[in-house]
Amino acid sequence: MEKQEQVEWDDLNKLLQHHGFKPVHFSDPAENKDHSDLVFLDKRSAAEIRTTLRTMLTDSERRQALLHELVKSNNQLKEEVQEHMHQAVQQSQRATKLEGLLDRVKTRVQDLEDRYLSKAVQQHTQQLQKDKQETRKLCDVLEQKLLKQAEEKAQLQRKLYFTVKEEERRLAQQSQTFQNICKKVSQHRSAADQQVLDVIDFYETKMAQLLDELRSVRGESQVSDQNQMKTSSNVTPSFKTILKAYQEQQKENKTQIQQLKREVECLKQELETRPTLKEMKFYKHKLRRLEGLNKPNNMRLPKEDNTPEISENINDKATEANLCAHYHQLLTEISAVVTSPNAPLQLHRQKPSSDGVELAGFRSLSHTLEIWAQQLYLLKDLQRGLNKLAIRLMPLQPSDCAHNSTEPVKVEDMMLLVDSMLENTYTDEKMLRSPTPYTLGSMVSHFQKLFDVTSLSGVYPRMNEVYTRLGEMTNAMRNLRDVLDLDNRIPPAEVVNQVARLVSSSKYSADFHNVLQDADIDSIIVKVKQHEEFFPAFHALITEILKTLGVSRLDSILPALKSLKHTAE
Repeated sequence: MEKQEQVEWDDLNKLLQHHGFKPVHFSDPAENKDHSDLVFLDKRSAAEIRTTLRTMLTDSERRQALLHELVKSNNQLKEEVQEHMHQAVQQSQRATKLEGLLDRVKTRVQDLEDRYLSKAVQQHTQQLQKDKQETRKLCDVLEQKLLKQAEEKAQLQRKLYFTVKEEERRLAQQSQTFQNICKKVSQHRSAADQQVLDVIDFYETKMAQLLDELRSVRGESQVSDQNQMKTSSNVTPSFKTILKAYQEQQKENKTQIQQLKREVECLKQELETRPTLKEMKFYKHKLRRLEGLNKPNNMRLPKEDNTPEISENINDKATEANLCAHYHQLLTEISAVVTSPNAPLQLHRQKPSSDGVELAGFRSLSHTLEIWAQQLYLLKDLQRGLNKLAIRLMPLQPSDCAHNSTEPVKVEDMMLLVDSMLENTYTDEKMLRSPTPYTLGSMVSHFQKLFDVTSLSGVYPRMNEVYTRLGEMTNAMRNLRDVLDLDNRIPPAEVVNQVARLVSSSKYSADFHNVLQDADIDSIIVKVKQHEEFFPAFHALITEILKTLGVSRLDSILPALKSLKHTAE
């Protein structure tokens, strides 16, 4: 039993030594007479102690294993965190690259759109110029044709007038001759009467020949031959035969006169349907005035090779009436826009009532449109003047008001520029107490430019840094004035000169070098120069910012600016 207990204690001692503890020693009571140094245990207590120690050591092993697992898990988690952070950095860099690529793509797309629009505008302008030239050529052709038709009309009118007069005179002579012959019916025919009849027959023969020639021109030669045979069958017929032939010839002449009158009426109606020279000039004037206004309707006249067809179509009354009505409606719309109460540079005249006054009003539209175009052209000079004024009034602002000469001038941009100048030059106390977000943004931008701050998040740390250095320089200058017994109102330059004189003097040179050393003097000079350069502007800027934001501490500037930025957005 004692050997088994000894073996158990040996196993326990090995376990204790394995965990770094000292073993339990056993001594013989017979050998050791001093029992005060010994501890007596019965077998039960010894067994409980062994069990307790073994349990504690086992629990310690379990805890050590658990700690080892925790350390391992912690290291693994750290590695995973580092890996995730590395991936996050890579993703951030990739996102930055993608944003840059997107910006370049947007810029490229914008350039392509601008280039395409400019090319389309140029092509459209060339097409319009070509249409304009074709329209002018067509107008010239139509005008020449109208002049020819007017000349033909005048010649036909003169011929018709002389023909009618000659026919009336001949009819009067025939009527008088017939009356004279009728008066002499009851009388006997004498030699003089026979001569008169011969003369009448001769003239009738001549007239028949002339009528035959006229009818041959019109394709009526057969009828004229028959009439000629009837009239020239006998040179000296009887009186009744002559009278009958004369009456038939008179009827034929009346028929011809009626036919000629009908032809004249047809010619008159045809000439009335055609436009006169005055109307043609008026239409040409309208076309020249409305060349620019013909663009929205996308009207394009045919080419020159269809000139005969065009001339035939223009003779149509309905086509001309529709075209004139279209132009008249277009001119009426333009006049309504120009004479509206909201239109700039109003004509200040009454609404026309008659056609002549309406035509004069339409002609006055050209002058008004020319004035408008001149005013729009002068907007570019106004834009350049406003840009120069903005640079002079706001020299500290970024010069983003440069306007490209190829871009159209917008009144909204000029109004925004004027508002910006008013906001920056307005010095009212109420304005200073409640500044606009644009003013605050300009102040922050100026601070970033002065102190080389690239982002908005770096403004507050740079303010603290500058303020700390400013405090150090102020304390150094105050201490220097106290040491040198100088007045507090003496400028820093005088203090630097006094220090330089002390350093250069042989009396205080050694002591001063021992106290400050060369490096300290150089740092003081550098700090004093920095103070002279940056402190006035920075102090004035910080004072204005504090007054504008209504705060008293530097720590409150950045939160106030952030709140204003959120409010503005």
